[in-house]
Amino acid sequence: MNRVVRATSLIFIGILITAFLIISCRTESTPVIGISASKPASAGGNYVKAVRKAGGIPIIIPITADAQELEEILKRVDGIIMTGGEDVEPARYGEEALPELGKTFPERDEFDIKLIRMAAEEGLPILGICRGAQVLNVAFGGTLYQDIPSQLPDTFINHRVGARNEVMHSVRFTEGTILHSILGETAGVNTSHHQAVKDVAPGFVISAVSEDGVVEAIEKSDAECIIGVQFHPEAFVAEGNDSLLPVFTHLIRSATSR
Repeated sequence: MNRVVRATSLIFIGILITAFLIISCRTESTPVIGISASKPASAGGNYVKAVRKAGGIPIIIPITADAQELEEILKRVDGIIMTGGEDVEPARYGEEALPELGKTFPERDEFDIKLIRMAAEEGLPILGICRGAQVLNVAFGGTLYQDIPSQLPDTFINHRVGARNEVMHSVRFTEGTILHSILGETAGVNTSHHQAVKDVAPGFVISAVSEDGVVEAIEKSDAECIIGVQFHPEAFVAEGNDSLLPVFTHLIRSATSR
């Protein structure tokens, strides 16, 4: 009887050790992607779905003003995604607010800009989506159009349609950029924004524009993956449309090769 109990115990211990080794190997080989919170400690589930589908492990980075806390968090992630949300305060790029400016979130602006700069210093891959692309541009010294309809009246696309799971217009990618290499010359995208990149930050290039000339993507020319896209690829991926999934697989690949 004792032999049976001992043998059973050894088998159980062996299973536990095997499971631990499998989990350890997965953790070591699978990049962890930090997703910036859009509220104090939460972010849209589509970002989580897209990271998982691309082969990463998603975690939410809560909004904080504590630089030491951010530093500790960045030691534990392999890349970050800056999510969509409110308008960026014009004071962040040296302008007065226009009447058409939407809702802002100053504490989040502070958090996002600090997170981007610290992540870049650590050499982490960064993907900015919608507001995330705008704040990425501002963090590196660029400016924004506060309101496309009032500041760019000749545009003919309604960029604020808000149908994130449908193709609303096309964009053309700049030859020689990372996005061109992974998505080709053009792509159909969704749209849900009224702000856009105006002056591109030093060291960045425009990697996509819409048919009416609005900047739809930027990327840092000397980095493997510091990219901002104005559209919402995570919404497509979450709905089973993988046409923009390469945006996330490139992030995961860059995070893995660090």
